[in-house]
Amino acid sequence: MAKHLKGFLDFVREQGVVGLAIGLAVGTQAAILVKDIIKAIVDPIIGLIIGNPKGLQASEWNVSVGGREATFAIGQLLYSIIVFAAVCLVIYFVVHGLKLDKLDKKKDK
Repeated sequence: MAKHLKGFLDFVREQGVVGLAIGLAVGTQAAILVKDIIKAIVDPIIGLIIGNPKGLQASEWNVSVGGREATFAIGQLLYSIIVFAAVCLVIYFVVHGLKLDKLDKKKDK
């Protein structure tokens, strides 16, 4: 049992599992923060521009063909793209601003 425990601890140290877990936790919180910032600031501005007080997420495109209707949630798609790009940008600036990209050890081959 001690051999397996030592092997597991070596795996955690060598593969950077702790750093991965920390990065996942920080990235998740950054995503929530950026999403809230977009809802609080960007979405109302876009709502003013497009004339929809509910904001970008409520924008839909309704299509009717041959008596059948379909609703495309174009606003939700654009909102998700904006959130994704903003989260990536924030993480990029945090990693490079705090020089966290320099912390990883180079692995010997």
